[in-house]
Amino acid sequence: MEKLKKIYSIIISVFLGIVILIAVLLVGVRLFGLTPYTVLSGSMSPKYPVGSVVYVVKVNPFDLKEKDVITYVIEGGTVVTHRIVEVIPDEDDPTVVRFRVKGDANEDADGDPVHCSNVLGKVVFGLPVLGYVAYFVQRPPGSIWAIGLCVTLVILSFLPDLLDKLFKEEDDPPQDTPTPQE
Repeated sequence: MEKLKKIYSIIISVFLGIVILIAVLLVGVRLFGLTPYTVLSGSMSPKYPVGSVVYVVKVNPFDLKEKDVITYVIEGGTVVTHRIVEVIPDEDDPTVVRFRVKGDANEDADGDPVHCSNVLGKVVFGLPVLGYVAYFVQRPPGSIWAIGLCVTLVILSFLPDLLDKLFKEEDDPPQDTPTPQE
């Protein structure tokens, strides 16, 4: 029984660890100034395939250079991640810089340069597949499943101790209180 209890405890701990790790990778990284974004197209393959999560840190646009991978917003609010192929300083306004960008899997650069005010930041690193998890847990019914899984794992982690107490109480016969002797 003890061996089974130990195996059960290890399995529950591993699942809890995985859930905590995923939560840190999707939400906790914000504490370190990183913002995760899910890659929804194959334009940055093979470096960042569809379903990856890229982690972006805010930077001064004037510190960006060719070959940096940036995440930016285009018309309509769509977020895009592409590589800088050319930095274009504005001839009329020294406070403005634009970037010609291109997806690694694309043959040609994007049509319009990206204005520095649209840059969300520079990609620091990416993790494949995690984007599918992020996409799933950010919308119902995935969010409901994720909350249910967390609650279930927490309850299951306390279950062995509760069962142990229950069985111990049933196995122990009631103790008679000794009477004082004269």
